[in-house]
Amino acid sequence: MYIPAAFKESSREILHALMRAHAFATLVTVDQGAPFATHLPVLLDADRGPHGTLRAHVAKANPQWQHFKDGAEVLVIFQGPHAYISPSWYQPGVSVPTWNYEAVHAYGRARIMKDETELLGVLRDLVGVYERGFTIPWVYPEDEPRHRAMLASIVGFSIEITRLEGKRKLNQNRAAADREGVIAALRAAGDETSRAVAEAMAQDLKKG
Repeated sequence: MYIPAAFKESSREILHALMRAHAFATLVTVDQGAPFATHLPVLLDADRGPHGTLRAHVAKANPQWQHFKDGAEVLVIFQGPHAYISPSWYQPGVSVPTWNYEAVHAYGRARIMKDETELLGVLRDLVGVYERGFTIPWVYPEDEPRHRAMLASIVGFSIEITRLEGKRKLNQNRAAADREGVIAALRAAGDETSRAVAEAMAQDLKKG
């Protein structure tokens, strides 16, 4: 993606944190010259490979898994919080509207899981991640025959990340007074997404 120097984020730790916090990602492949996308939850194994490894699954009825066979590069997009930025929030001067956001692009080649144990691991781990906040978490019944039979209807895959790009467009190219004005306006907006962008901006501003 296009990343001006002011907005480039190279910290593996920061990028991985964004990927985990916004793990409902977009998988993009190309089939016969046409792009194809699926929206899905993705697990990050940070210690597998230099940039980490992603794990997920799609329905077997979804043709996208067949795009993996030729070894072509795939892209997984993680979209963080984003918000419209009004010129009225800056100090007086010539300004235009913009949009602040955080995003991570992970590239690699997908490998289809052939082993049922590995596929069960993806399902078990996904359930573990998304059920852990509940008072009585649901546990994946992997030995239950009906659930076992359902494995035939999905395709698991992993992607060892070969290239990781991060962009955090948080007004780093503006004066501190402008950034503080935007932070205050976003906090006053009251919605969760605006507050998330404000906090990301505030943390970045602290770094100087």
